Amino acid sequence: MHRSTVIVLACSAIVCVSACGPSGSFAAEKGQTEPKVFRDPAPPEVIEPSGKPRAEPKQHPDVTFHADPKPLHPDAVTHDWTSFLGPTHNAVSTETHLLKDFGDFGPKLVWELDKGTSYTSPAIQGDYLVFLHRVGNTERVECLHPATGELYWQFEYPTNFSDRYGYNNGPRASPVIDGDRVYTYGALAQLHAFDLRTGELLWKRNIAEEFKVPQDFFGISNTPLVEGDLLVINVGAPGGPTVGAFDKLTGEMVWGAGDEWGPSYASPVPAVVHGKRRVFVFAGGESRPPTGGLLSIDPSDGKVDFSFPWRSRTAESVNASTPTVIGDQVLFSASYRTGVVLLEVLPDLSREVVWTNFDFDLHFMTAIEKDGYLYGFPGRNEPDAGLSCIRLSDGKQMWRVEPEWKDIVNQTGGRTKELTMSTFRGSLMKVDGHFLAIGEWGHLLWLDLTPEGYKEISRTWLVKARETWALPVLSRGLLYVSQNSASLDREPPRLLCFDLRGE
Repeated sequence: MHRSTVIVLACSAIVCVSACGPSGSFAAEKGQTEPKVFRDPAPPEVIEPSGKPRAEPKQHPDVTFHADPKPLHPDAVTHDWTSFLGPTHNAVSTETHLLKDFGDFGPKLVWELDKGTSYTSPAIQGDYLVFLHRVGNTERVECLHPATGELYWQFEYPTNFSDRYGYNNGPRASPVIDGDRVYTYGALAQLHAFDLRTGELLWKRNIAEEFKVPQDFFGISNTPLVEGDLLVINVGAPGGPTVGAFDKLTGEMVWGAGDEWGPSYASPVPAVVHGKRRVFVFAGGESRPPTGGLLSIDPSDGKVDFSFPWRSRTAESVNASTPTVIGDQVLFSASYRTGVVLLEVLPDLSREVVWTNFDFDLHFMTAIEKDGYLYGFPGRNEPDAGLSCIRLSDGKQMWRVEPEWKDIVNQTGGRTKELTMSTFRGSLMKVDGHFLAIGEWGHLLWLDLTPEGYKEISRTWLVKARETWALPVLSRGLLYVSQNSASLDREPPRLLCFDLRGE
């Protein structure tokens, strides 16, 4: 589409782009010729390691161990899962030889952790799993053994975060492991760096306090990105920086980028376009008037190649779906009557709009590309969410369905109740030749997705609980699922480890 066409469509579809604002132009989308210089308001103190030995695993009082997992298949391909969305930041896994037939009882439960409040998922490297959640009035960082749930170390710090809409008062951003270090980002933007093997604190910052960032609707939700020697974060400071890069060893700010948009709920993603390393950040949270969009940033110096406004005009909305980079194209989507846009990044690192699609409005999941088609769960709420396929070349919708089935749940007094269930606002992972889907009511499904339609291969109900929103973590054939609310069968919130290893 030509630029003028996009202006008409965007304004008629009630989405917020700067072109629909008072100026009526795309001047705000041009890249900065020189990066704006931002000063670090409070460089942190670096704490020298004490030299203590690495922690040894011990029984965790809040973990119930059920059974050893099966041995891995001798030909199985496995990987670590060190950050949100997995090793390639796009919910695509290279693991193989996984359990495809769930049978009558589903995959075997290996262990479970009675957790506090959170919407986070764990990060895993080797024999270390790190999880962030809230217990009482503290946010707790826990380092566990991924196969046994045994505890290496814990670290706690106080929090008084309150979700304005009453969903959950815990953290949202997942930990990030990088070598012998792990980084966590709390609901009030408390940024911590730890020694992975000892649990010693190396440095800490309060990003919201230091950069004067007001609390957003649901607190901080974007997971930091380790990019070379940097930790890249969508800071969202008023007047900038929108994005900050911090030295991962010292915590000092190296550069800041952008000065228009606040923090979003989408995480920064790395990519190589036209042979050049770039970071894409889909920014924008609470603001009046509502603003936000995509930034393409050179991680070497923070220079902004371009910015592209894309945000609902509804103030009570956020940009929460992490962008998908496909070759030299980048796709990003927002809910609340907004939709999806595909940009072509040109050799000079400017951009052109390829197409827009009003109907592929992903709320918080990341779109997944396969063989020239995109798959996802568009829709703002449970009743209007479905599973959809669109064509990458032109954005044409190939199909959209609302998967539906009946489930029986037990009630008090020995009674049962039949429920009509669906995936609703689910998430997808492309893995082992198929798609693994998690529904927001805790259903796990293997799906065969093609431009002709979808086919259910197997389905099980892992946790009978709402708000199962975090993409599961897959590492070494074990699947980790975050249950974020009490279940219909009265199980409390838990982190669960399932055996997904094939025979």
